[in-house]
Amino acid sequence: MSNQLYNVLFLCRGNSARSIMAEAILNRLGRGKFKAYSAGSHPAGHVHPFALDLLTNQNYSTADLRSKDWGEFARNDAPTMDFVFTVCDQTANEVCPVWPGQPMSAHWSMPDPVETEGTEAVKRAAFAETMRYLNNRIGIFANLPLERLDRLALQKHLDDIGHQVPELEIH
Repeated sequence: MSNQLYNVLFLCRGNSARSIMAEAILNRLGRGKFKAYSAGSHPAGHVHPFALDLLTNQNYSTADLRSKDWGEFARNDAPTMDFVFTVCDQTANEVCPVWPGQPMSAHWSMPDPVETEGTEAVKRAAFAETMRYLNNRIGIFANLPLERLDRLALQKHLDDIGHQVPELEIH
């Protein structure tokens, strides 16, 4: 792989929290090297307010964030993806569209903070913990020496990233 701008798609079922946060994180951490997008197999049609609040409070750009269907990225006029990551188990088990360009893919399982029950403080803490884990995983990915790795070695690194961070403990 050469010095190019790599397109990355993060997928989850609702595209309202995890994949949205991942898109924002990589667009900041990987500026100049990566362009991140997100989508869902069954998009919620809105970005969760707690995700927007968290991103805004940490000075992430949220102007272009929206919940969208993954079909947008399977069209002929869509950007060609270099990487596709699923961040929820439901989406990983679904039949994905055929992505033009045969991107590399990996599954980075994360519990859905939207499903957290409890007080508002508990729910917001779940979003913050999800963001922290995504930030760690994406930071590792963004710093991989892509130009020095062959496809097999890169795939191993991508898979390892999904297992490297301890599972979330959302109560």
